[in-house]
Amino acid sequence: RPAALGTLCPRRPRAPPGPAPAPPLAQPLAQVRPGTGGGRRAAQVPRAAWPPCRRFSELPPLTLADIKDRVLYVLKLYDKIDPEKLTAESHFMKDLGLDSLDQVEIIMAMEDEFGFEIPDGDAEKLMCPQEIVDYIADKKDVYE
Repeated sequence: RPAALGTLCPRRPRAPPGPAPAPPLAQPLAQVRPGTGGGRRAAQVPRAAWPPCRRFSELPPLTLADIKDRVLYVLKLYDKIDPEKLTAESHFMKDLGLDSLDQVEIIMAMEDEFGFEIPDGDAEKLMCPQEIVDYIADKKDVYE
């Protein structure tokens, strides 16, 4: 190896094998003076070591009117349904001209909107928006 290269790039000493050293405290213990309140600060864990805090809140209670509004809103957004023909009593196949695949898509949209799964056996029986409203109200324990 040329001597000039050794002077330009000195080698760093390798760390000794074993566990890595502990991270330093927020304030070294040698700097804590009695009576200055520094003892409390030195004993604190650095903020980065704390897990993130989550705060949860409960949603307002559902009412039948809220459920009906949300169901009709989701149905109005569906591109194969004419919003002019849509009422709570409209039959999906007879009044709105939908087929069984459209009904499956509607049920999937309701599952996404209300956050729970509707079993296939129950989904086959839901043929109009009012039946969906009643089903969701029953599952979410909404009574008025």
